Parts: sequence; structure tokens; C-alpha cells
Amino acid sequence: MNIVEKLSVKEKIGYGLGDTASNLYFQMYINFLLFFYTDVFGIPAAVAGTMFMLTRFWDAVNDPMMGIIADRTNTKHGKFRPYLLWIMFPMAIIGVLMFTTPNLSVGGKIIYAYVTYILMMMAYTAINIPYSALMGVLSPSSAERTSASTYRFVLAFAGAFIIQGATLPLVNYFGKGDQAIGFPITMGIFGLLAMGMFFITFKTTKERVQPSPKQKTSLKNDLKDLMGNKPWMILLVMGIFTLGYVIIRMGTIMYYFKYYLGNELLAGTFMMAGTVAVIAGTACTQYLSKLLGKKKLYLIAMGLSTILTMVFFYIPKDQIVMIFAVHILISLVMAPQAPLIWAMYADTADYSEWKNGRRATGLVFSAATFSQKFGMAIGGGLAGWLLSIFNFEPNTVQSPETITGIKLMMSYIPAGATVVAVIAALFYPLDDKTMENIEKDLQERNAG
Repeated sequence: MNIVEKLSVKEKIGYGLGDTASNLYFQMYINFLLFFYTDVFGIPAAVAGTMFMLTRFWDAVNDPMMGIIADRTNTKHGKFRPYLLWIMFPMAIIGVLMFTTPNLSVGGKIIYAYVTYILMMMAYTAINIPYSALMGVLSPSSAERTSASTYRFVLAFAGAFIIQGATLPLVNYFGKGDQAIGFPITMGIFGLLAMGMFFITFKTTKERVQPSPKQKTSLKNDLKDLMGNKPWMILLVMGIFTLGYVIIRMGTIMYYFKYYLGNELLAGTFMMAGTVAVIAGTACTQYLSKLLGKKKLYLIAMGLSTILTMVFFYIPKDQIVMIFAVHILISLVMAPQAPLIWAMYADTADYSEWKNGRRATGLVFSAATFSQKFGMAIGGGLAGWLLSIFNFEPNTVQSPETITGIKLMMSYIPAGATVVAVIAALFYPLDDKTMENIEKDLQERNAG
């Protein structure tokens, strides 16, 4: 039986801390990993970009496989919560290894980078797909899930704030000028913090939405339902190109400040200023979603952020206040997209159950994580390749061509990805009225 009850603030915060923990890893990937590989670890930008792209072929199998496994997990703690305990320690260890620079040849370093990066993406999958799917079973109410998603992303961006503000100071403190020493120690500290937060999420949440006891599950039917779920397919495209935007732009910030503005340490302040704006914008999501509806709010947010991102190209390098101001505006306006997309994924799980009589929450949410990582692949791959195309050379003065390329990677290039996401969103069919009818119908079926 699916129990309809209002989620407590404690449970919403507890759930959100799981994404604070996840972001202690995810924000390291999008803000510092490409920079680490090129300027500290010592492999070419194009090689790093190719690695980001090639490893996604395994994720194409690995992510839905994890969703299928999670859907078929049955323990006294539920289907999804146990994975927070099982995976948090291995993930912390792999995180340190990924940011460790071994004394190897360039070829040996490339192999090491591939192995540790693939292992980290597998660990991220094994903990984040069950964590994400957990939102779909906290409550059968779309409104309650949107509220939980808002708490989640406020706390997720708190994790981003920690990474952006603390990483470079910690790396410099522990490395004493040697970033190859400072990065793994810093990552170890973040790993310990993440373990504590994952444990809190495990203890404070509850799985309330259960598949019908009459449901007959089969992998063939689950995959067939997923492929026939039009709203899910549209969200997959939206998620991939939204994350592509984020990865390209955020991954370029270190290069923008180090090589164009000439102040690497200011990059952390720039990231933090944007994150504060994101937290403020995310906190308004629930109210704005009720006022406008999820789809309309997403279209407005992404449309405005696209225009502002293109404007960023034209800001002169000596206008630091304007550079910060436009970045803050972009972050504020774009903030609602993340909680909206994840709340929409929970809606597509309800839609699938309503349409097909079967529920596969883990498999549905595996698409969300896959879109994240495929967006990381496209964004990270393009960022690495574009730096190579623009003739980037680490730790040296860049040519005017390279500087122009870095500016494009902060503006027009990521804006192209948001245009695709907006076009896809126009075809998303699950508006709030439709979801109210689906929820009512499902409750009547379960009661019957």
C-alpha cells in the first residue's frame, strides 16, 4: 500500500544531505578534474577529453544495469537505501586514487587515469542511482517529491559551495605549493565528509511507495516500458544537454581565470558567488513551480540563461564586477532546472506505472544518472578537444586564438547545448494537471 503523508522537514533535509555528499565528488569532476589532468597530472587535454567520451560506452550498459539491480533488491531497509551504506567507503577510496599522480610515464598515467576514472564512475553509479530513485519512493505525491527535490538541490549546491570554496585553499595548504600532493589529501577529507552524510540520509529516510504485490516483473517488460515512455525519452535529451552546458562552462572556469584574467585563486570566489545564487534560485523553485508549473518554469529558466550566457562573451577582462554580476545572474536564473528535471523523472515513473501497470523506479532514475554522465562525457570530451583545437598548452602564456577559444567555451558553445534542451522541453507532455489526474487514478487503483 502506498501511504500518502506529508514529508517532515527532517526527512527532506536528511534526504538532501545525500546529494551534498554526492556533490563533494560530482563538483570535483566538473570544476577541477580536466584542469587536474592537464595542469597537474600531466596528460594532454585531447586525451582527457577522449577518455571522458569513451568511458560512456560502459555507462550505457552499467547505469540501466544498476537500476535493474536496485529495483530487484529486497532488504529490511528497502530497495534503495542500503546502497548508501554499501558503496560509500569504496567510493571514498577510489576518489583519492583518482586524484593521485603516480610516478609513471605519460602512457602509464593515461592507463591509470582510465582505470581510476572508470572505477569512480561505477561507484558513483552504484550509489547515486539508488539515491536518486529513493526520491521516487519517498512519497506518492508529485508535490511532496518536488518539495523534497528542492531541499535536495539546495543542499546539493551547498556541497558545490564547499568544493568551490575549500578545494584550492586545502590543496595549497596540504601540498605547500605541490598540487600533486594537495589534491589526494583534499579528496580524502571530502570522502570522509561524504560518508557521514550518506549515513545520515540512510537513517532519516523511509521508502513508502512500493510496487503492486500483483506486479509481475521481467527485464524485457521493464525495458519495453522504458523505451515506450515518451516523457522519459524527452527528459533524457534535456538532461544530457543541460549537463553538457554545465560541464563545458564550469570546466573552463579555471582556464578562464588562470590564462585570461591572470588570477587563478579568484576562480574559487567566482564559483562560490555563482553557487550562492544557485542556492537562492533553487530555494524559490517550489514556489515558482506552483505558480507557473514545472514545464513552463523550466523553459523560462533555460531560455533566459541561454541569452545571458551568450552576453558573457562580450564582457571585457578588466570589468571584474560585471563578469561576476552576469555569472551570478546566469546561476540564479538557471538554478530551478536541476530540481525540476529530477522531480519530472519521478513523474515519469508514475506515468509508466499508470500506463503499463508496472513500476520500475530504479530503472527510470538510472536514465537520470546516465544523462548526467553522458552530459559529462559530451561536455568533458568537447572541453578537452576544444582546448586542443584552440592550441592550448598548459602552464604557459596562451595565444590570442586560444584566449578567444576559452571565452567561447564560457559563452556561445555551452549556450548551444541549452538551446537543444529548450527545444526538447517544448515536447514534454506531463504538465501539473496531467500529473494530478495520474496520481488520483493510481491512488484509486492501489486502494482497490
